[in-house]
Amino acid sequence: MNDTNIQDIPKIHNEITRKSEEIGFSMPSDLYVGSFLKTLIASKPNGHFLEIGTGIGLSLSWMVEGMDADSKLISVDNNEELTTIANNYFGKDDRVELICKDGTEWIKEYSGEQFDLIFADAWPGKYSEIDEVLNLVKVGGFYIIDDMTKQPNWPEGHEDNVIALTEYLEQRKDLQLTKMNWSTGLIMAVKK
Repeated sequence: MNDTNIQDIPKIHNEITRKSEEIGFSMPSDLYVGSFLKTLIASKPNGHFLEIGTGIGLSLSWMVEGMDADSKLISVDNNEELTTIANNYFGKDDRVELICKDGTEWIKEYSGEQFDLIFADAWPGKYSEIDEVLNLVKVGGFYIIDDMTKQPNWPEGHEDNVIALTEYLEQRKDLQLTKMNWSTGLIMAVKK
């Protein structure tokens, strides 16, 4: 098996990658994470999904391709420039709601239905407001985080945050975890 031979890259992915390079966006999710998210989302027809940390929309491109016509996805980011760019790519898709707001504020204010999958790709929902976000995952739903192995852009001391988060997730009785030393390092949790 050759896991580098990814066949189902979203059509818009190359354009978003080009735009990332053009504006100097240096935190894009990789192809492996995208393919993984697309597969998990495809397992939840008529699903309700959340992405915290839209960025420029690379992960979102994969997530949208995994969704069926009756699914909905909310994606939250605090960067107006990036949200505007993502809106240019996904704003016409009625299944997608892009929100430009601080993730911490959004999490604390959200009062809608729970989610079948949450991809927490920002500080809020990953290193802060973790309990609030995990309460938003349906039983049987997925909580996915990436960048759990040392990355070149990590600030000094960030590894301590990763260790503390991993230990916290491991001790929770309401989650079934799989830690994957693959791609950028992923944790997949399923709510029990």
